[in-house]
Amino acid sequence: MGERLYSFQTGQRNTFGVIDYILFAALLFVSAGIGLFYAIKDRKRTTTKEFLLAGGNMSAIPVGLSLLASFMSAITLLGTPAEMYNYTTIYWWIGLGYFFVILISTTIYIPIFYRLRVTSSYEYIEMRFGKVCRTLASIIYVVQMTLYMSIVLYAPSLALNAVTGFTLWGSIWAVGLVCIFYTTIGGMKAVLWTDSFQVGLMMAGLLAVLIKGSIEVGGFSKAWDIAYKSGRINFVDFDPDPKIRHSFWTCVIGGAFTWLSVYGANQSQIQRAITCPTLRKAKLAYWFNWPGLCVILYVCCLIGIVLYAFYETCDPKGFNLIDASDQLLPLFVMDVLGHVPGIPGLFVSCIFSGALSTLSSGLNSIAAVLLQDVLKVFCAGRINTEARATAASKIIALTFGFICLGLTYVASLLGGVLQAALALFGVMGGPILGVFTLGMLFPWANQKGAVTGMLSALVFMLWISVGYQVHKPKVAQLSPTRMDGCNWNLTTTMAPVTVAMSNLSSFTTTTSSLMSNMTTTMTSTSPEEYGPLMQLYSLSYLWYSATALLVTVGIGLIVSFLTGKTNPVDVNPKLICPIFDIVFPFLPERYRKPLRFGVRHEEIKHKGELAVDLEVEPNEKDGGIPKEELVRLNESNNTKHSIEDHLHDDAV
Repeated sequence: MGERLYSFQTGQRNTFGVIDYILFAALLFVSAGIGLFYAIKDRKRTTTKEFLLAGGNMSAIPVGLSLLASFMSAITLLGTPAEMYNYTTIYWWIGLGYFFVILISTTIYIPIFYRLRVTSSYEYIEMRFGKVCRTLASIIYVVQMTLYMSIVLYAPSLALNAVTGFTLWGSIWAVGLVCIFYTTIGGMKAVLWTDSFQVGLMMAGLLAVLIKGSIEVGGFSKAWDIAYKSGRINFVDFDPDPKIRHSFWTCVIGGAFTWLSVYGANQSQIQRAITCPTLRKAKLAYWFNWPGLCVILYVCCLIGIVLYAFYETCDPKGFNLIDASDQLLPLFVMDVLGHVPGIPGLFVSCIFSGALSTLSSGLNSIAAVLLQDVLKVFCAGRINTEARATAASKIIALTFGFICLGLTYVASLLGGVLQAALALFGVMGGPILGVFTLGMLFPWANQKGAVTGMLSALVFMLWISVGYQVHKPKVAQLSPTRMDGCNWNLTTTMAPVTVAMSNLSSFTTTTSSLMSNMTTTMTSTSPEEYGPLMQLYSLSYLWYSATALLVTVGIGLIVSFLTGKTNPVDVNPKLICPIFDIVFPFLPERYRKPLRFGVRHEEIKHKGELAVDLEVEPNEKDGGIPKEELVRLNESNNTKHSIEDHLHDDAV
């Protein structure tokens, strides 16, 4: 590794310099500047559509980049390399799961949300299942995102502080306040464009680490060979057991359902899709997102391979250089790039770009949900003008920004419960995905079934996650690590050797993925203790969303049939996905009609109902009709023919 001495040889860690702090400040300055720019530019457009949906006229590229940034949080950027270091490359298969996520989202969920032109996705739930179900789903979402945003802000700050000496609360408050500022004054446009800028910064930081790290270990091929010899290169685990933490089926199928709860049913992502002027562009933004997800995933995985090769002979955690695995990447950056002025600052900016993008999208989506699902429902008399509604949205974003900062301080006092909170967060998206799926694919479901199914799934998944934390079932075996390359003479600045070695026997590793960052302790659960409940508690976290969906749909249908199922003929066909027409378009009409189960899809002509699918954006100047009027007309079956006539005239 050359003549330069590293932390496992010297026991000393590099710290931030002046240039590093300048680069970090530049990230905050540019992000705040984008928000200020759009606040000034759009100061005369004080409508909720402008603030929450960017006017509904955004191009696919910034929307796709924002979709990418929203849930590629700092936890993911820190946790994926640690996953490669601690376990094996089987996690790479989740990239294939991303493909199915985008395919299903753009086929089933997004078209329905887009055609209804809802600001809050939970407006659909009221149309389908009533106000009670809508309110419950909204509450679950707000709790979910508030908790997640707090942890997304605190976790990277703690990891970076422990390794680089970068100020903990200074970074938390700086990032938090800047994010609150540009989200509150700039609205959705500021969020979309800052997300786009931050994606570029994330990629620059990750590539810098990968390239320089590969050079330090003698090339990536050498790093791969070292990881292969240690048993970390493994792509062929096809065991279907859902208790296996990561296998091909767990990553592809379980991972697909986990991410589907984000891309198919999360208000933050749906709200971005609706900012596009046509459904075709919204779908394009989603598909543009898929290679981006894979690139970030695989770059982080490659960094993990290089990271292991670098620390092959001296495990940093066993040597007491770090306290948790999510500090591995920051330590690696300071070891490899700490001597290059500005590069550590670029890396920290990369990590906090992930935090900023998640915070801004979360705050904007919470503002949309509380405005549409709470204030306009229960305080309609007071929110009776666009100016008041926009002001209320900004106040909500501002308020929840400070709530997240407050919860970040609470999170710092929780210790090990922090990871338990993330595990609990992982179970909340599944029931929401389940109730949307129940409504869109099963026309017989009624309100009682939807409410019962969603609450049952939430309670069931909370039970599993709490049981996991309490009983700590046996988990996947860690890949082997070595300690023979450490400088054991550095006992004056480190813990004694005996303490370091004893730590290996109770190795605790923090693993991170999309929406779950659980602490898993290697315990020795005896066979007799491994009963039915322990097997349930051992369910891989990647199966949580799929399990919640099955419970919601299963119980929802049973209760619906017991309490009087909905007659499909009476259901608004706009609320149901014609799944068999989509999957089997080649079948003759006489075969497809029975597969609609009585839903009146055939009454809505293709052009009339799917007008927003077309790249036709008629305006008054062109002799057409405004898009808002087109949407309003689309809501009435009685006017479908006149809409078709307008579209026909425009086409001619």
